[in-house]
Amino acid sequence: MKKFLALMLSVLMVFSLTACGGSDSSDSGDQIKIGVMQFGEFTALQNCYDGFVAGLEEAGYKDGENIKINMQSAAADTANCPTIADTLINDESDLVFAIATPSASAMKEKTTDIPVLFSAVTDAVASQLVASNEEPGGNISGTSDMNPVAEQIDLIKELLPKAKKVAVFYCSSESNSAAQYELAKAQIEKDGMECVQKTISTVDEAKSAIESLKGQVDCIYVPTDNTVSDAMALVSETANSVGLPIVCGEPGMVENGATLTFGIDYTELGKQTAAMAVKLLQSDDPLAEIAKMPVEFQTKECVTAINMASVAALGLDVPQSILDRAERMGE
Repeated sequence: MKKFLALMLSVLMVFSLTACGGSDSSDSGDQIKIGVMQFGEFTALQNCYDGFVAGLEEAGYKDGENIKINMQSAAADTANCPTIADTLINDESDLVFAIATPSASAMKEKTTDIPVLFSAVTDAVASQLVASNEEPGGNISGTSDMNPVAEQIDLIKELLPKAKKVAVFYCSSESNSAAQYELAKAQIEKDGMECVQKTISTVDEAKSAIESLKGQVDCIYVPTDNTVSDAMALVSETANSVGLPIVCGEPGMVENGATLTFGIDYTELGKQTAAMAVKLLQSDDPLAEIAKMPVEFQTKECVTAINMASVAALGLDVPQSILDRAERMGE
């Protein structure tokens, strides 16, 4: 009887130790914490996030297993970014993924102690995120979504050989869009057309701004602008109603109604950023590693995409050369 009681006591002690102090690989204390600040939930940025998560999984880092992702959206409102930055810092994130310039800028203002990787940032130097693309020099680096602006303007000439005036439409508060405007203007003039600058300060101005271009230009060019991207369904509907094709900065805009693009693949850009994250997660000194980690640019070939619903609404006769190579959307 005494041996039986002793045996039962030993079993109870084992269960007690397992419940109170045993190790569990799913315990959040064993997981690497990755904070994410996604500026908006429109297609390009969502694709970037999805690509990042997929890239991590391909490298063996899966949310809920060996990593814990805390994803926060700023709902396309810059005022929300500082609060989200504080949340990710207080959560003791080991790494932060900042999607779009407002997200990255907010993280830069808040911390020098956490490695921050950005994506969907057009010009990291002009946005004062890094000292240079080759040698960032701080705790921030990432991938740029600088798109092939010159080739996109050339696409306008291919689509509309007789076009004489092109409006460049973007939000005046976005520095990345202003940089793209200068590139677009130079190529528009090089292609023998006139550039018309058209800016808005808020989404509420988009509809009337587009309507004011009726009869004034032959086409609208929209760079990778967060504000306009967030309202692309409205922008494209209005442009179609006044007979103006939109050639834009990336395929997500075409998916949401713009007419045509030759742009980067944001899912692949997210995966490219994930590869940088893996290097940091495997480094003995992530802060030293990221300080010398160059900003990367899209390594995959750009995508031609066309929205057939927009083509139909505008009554466009699209050259076969474009149709043969374009991914068709909106059918």
